[in-house]
Amino acid sequence: MKQADRFNLEIAEFLAPIASQYPNRSEVSFVCIGTDRSTGDCFGPLVGTLLREQGWEHVIGTMEQPCDAYAVEQAVLMAENRAVVIAIDACLGKPQSVGTFLAMSGPLQPGAATGRRLPPVGHYSIAGVVNALSHKPYITIQTTSLYHVMRMAEQLAAAIAQAWPGSKRLLKWTEEERVYFG
Repeated sequence: MKQADRFNLEIAEFLAPIASQYPNRSEVSFVCIGTDRSTGDCFGPLVGTLLREQGWEHVIGTMEQPCDAYAVEQAVLMAENRAVVIAIDACLGKPQSVGTFLAMSGPLQPGAATGRRLPPVGHYSIAGVVNALSHKPYITIQTTSLYHVMRMAEQLAAAIAQAWPGSKRLLKWTEEERVYFG
């Protein structure tokens, strides 16, 4: 099995029980953390933009209106009335983990890699490991490959579309995924 296929399967397995418990898309909110001013940190806003294009109603953080460090507290307040909040952010990790997703039940702690103290976000968390952790995390996140981050955002958006059928782009994403990943 190709590495991309394995990661897609793992993220799909993580999302399936959430979608089963919350099948009504109007109960689900995504908080996609990051900025459009950094190639590595735009992972969240890229995912948010793709989710909006799929027809998701409750998405905070897109390329047009990012949910950066200054907007996280407001996003937490806006999302708190949703039945389930899924937080999405970029992170740095081990070199062998680059390109993978870290998914867990529980909130995400945004800004941890850069030492920022921001409120925890979400009932569930998905972090995309966009680059390897270094002694200068701010520079590393700034100089991450945009192409790589875009591919990861597309993978995650496709997995979300598969978990909650009915999105506008589900058939298109599924077909592209077959072609792109074999």
